[in-house]
Amino acid sequence: MTAVRQVDVLVVGAGPAGLAAAARLATAGAGRVEVLERETRPGGVPRHCAHGGFGTWIRPLTGPSYAHLLAAAAERAGAVVRTRTTVLDWEVAATCGTNVLLTVGPEGPEALAARAVVLATGARERPRAARLVPGTRPAGVYTTGELQQAVHLFGQRIGTRAVVVGARDVSYAAARTVRTAGAEVVALVTEHPRARTSPARARSARLVQGVPLLTDTTVTELLGRGRLSGVRVRHRDGRTTVLPCDTVVFTGDFVPDHELARRGALDLDPGTRGPAVHTALHTSRPGVFAAGNLLHAVEPAGTAAREGARAAAAVLRHLAGAPWPHPGIPVTVESPLRWITPNRLTPNLLTPDRSHPAAAPPPPHLLRIEAPLPRLVLYVHQDGRLLHRARLGVRTAQPHRTLTLGVSWHGRVDPEGGEVRVSAG
Repeated sequence: MTAVRQVDVLVVGAGPAGLAAAARLATAGAGRVEVLERETRPGGVPRHCAHGGFGTWIRPLTGPSYAHLLAAAAERAGAVVRTRTTVLDWEVAATCGTNVLLTVGPEGPEALAARAVVLATGARERPRAARLVPGTRPAGVYTTGELQQAVHLFGQRIGTRAVVVGARDVSYAAARTVRTAGAEVVALVTEHPRARTSPARARSARLVQGVPLLTDTTVTELLGRGRLSGVRVRHRDGRTTVLPCDTVVFTGDFVPDHELARRGALDLDPGTRGPAVHTALHTSRPGVFAAGNLLHAVEPAGTAAREGARAAAAVLRHLAGAPWPHPGIPVTVESPLRWITPNRLTPNLLTPDRSHPAAAPPPPHLLRIEAPLPRLVLYVHQDGRLLHRARLGVRTAQPHRTLTLGVSWHGRVDPEGGEVRVSAG
């Protein structure tokens, strides 16, 4: 039987959320803090995002520079970052309140017991198979992450003509990577009536870079054997067309990387498909916290890092003996809202304990909608009682942009009442 090694805090995932949590915990003296990462280097997705847009307005960074900064901060604070280490499963230790994770790495299998666990496993794009696109299995089929790793980390050639499936921010980033690799972007293809990015970005790609955008269009089949030779697309009016290409990149359609959370029997939120979390990022399993894009696929790296820091503050309170909140009041949404997080409320967490040095005001709730909606107003109800009404300061809310809902209504929640429902009008 594998011996169990004890640590104080175990962070699973060395992306922005995990590294930010580890840096804050180690700086605060939380004991031995270890970060487990299955990739060869820490940093998460920003490692292979060679474009800018990371860091701050004062100090803008490329993705690799941002990843290096976070990793260096965690290690400088005293956290131990172990790469090429995969977490396989959970076991509950005999000691009450301790979680044991079964791992495998370069030194073989190991069981790690931790007083607190932070899950920061991030999100992934659904590949071609999960999107049920028929055809053969030729070379030249990528997701955005696979494309960026091939081009920016390994310097591989990808082909000469590429179709990018999707028209979101990440899709335009993929198109940029295709051009960096010396290939032509044949078209961006989206099933939606317009691009789900900023108008300026869409115009620049179409007019300056000459990238066609095919809207109301769906990829229905991949063609070719050995190597991709084209994709068959169907337009809204029923017409079908073949776009000759040797590369196709499936972008967007992110889902939380929640396998470990499921293995640990954590409650999952049906909207986000990630772990259900309280305002302080507690999960349904005592001693286990979650942060970053595991909770909401997918938000910017800066959002994930800030959540990692908030999770660290909650871990410090837990290590100091704060009671574990359970089960909490569910917070749900109605269409056209897609999801909300945090999505659990606990009465004793609605007002932070300001006597504790790690206490902080609860963060705003993040939301996404299904379709563009002008002059959006959010309503918060519990048991038919209106708790809050908020008109958002945007002319038209967009599905690709995150909305925020403040927490001033938390104090009006009935601790003995039913679920809280958020709707839009």
